[in-house]
Amino acid sequence: MIKVSNLTKEFMQGQEATQVLKGVDFTIKEGEFVAIMGPSGSGKSTLLQLLGGLDVPTAGEIEIDGKPLHQMKEKERTIFRRQKLGFVFQNYQLLPTLTVEENVAFPLHADGKWTSEHSQAVNDLIDSVGLKGLNRKRVNLLSGGQQQRVAIARALVHNPTVLLADEPTGNLDRAKAEEILALLSTFHRKDKQTVVMVTHDIFAAGFADRIILFRDGVIDQVISREDRDYAKYLANFLA
Repeated sequence: MIKVSNLTKEFMQGQEATQVLKGVDFTIKEGEFVAIMGPSGSGKSTLLQLLGGLDVPTAGEIEIDGKPLHQMKEKERTIFRRQKLGFVFQNYQLLPTLTVEENVAFPLHADGKWTSEHSQAVNDLIDSVGLKGLNRKRVNLLSGGQQQRVAIARALVHNPTVLLADEPTGNLDRAKAEEILALLSTFHRKDKQTVVMVTHDIFAAGFADRIILFRDGVIDQVISREDRDYAKYLANFLA
């Protein structure tokens, strides 16, 4: 589903180039749940922006569902993002004056795909993320955990090929975080949804099939959740 080859990203600081990603290679299979972890400044958030087409690499290749994202012009990336990718952000990024239903339906309106036939599908999706009966409530009146559920429903409403999550539990307490992670895991298992999640939380990473550990712009280690020593590896890596 995702193939990254020799991916490099540099940022200019004055006259000096800072290399954030240094020739990264990996693949993610269709239906896989992958967590990307690493210390602050390791390049994990930059990687997610590149996978989402929000930025372009300095060098290297990104293919998603067989499409060369690295070769697309800005307009092409925008269309690809709207049609193929779903985003869940740490700060929810909802429209606060709109209702739950209006926020969830927004991607369909933005892409010109909305018809009255979508109304039931939107309501069913709202029910499936545990917000039944809150369709007409403004999102700024919801708790943080409820707002993140709205964000997940919005990200899934157009049946994306890949769901990208950037610290989706960063603003939540442990109990609410576990609810959100369980919800992502349910969609991953039930709908074979491909999920790529950036997180600094070992607990959150434990919901993934694989964990890609970044350090200083390169992949330090890849750990499978089935590996009985994965907790030890993580502790050593983050020490």
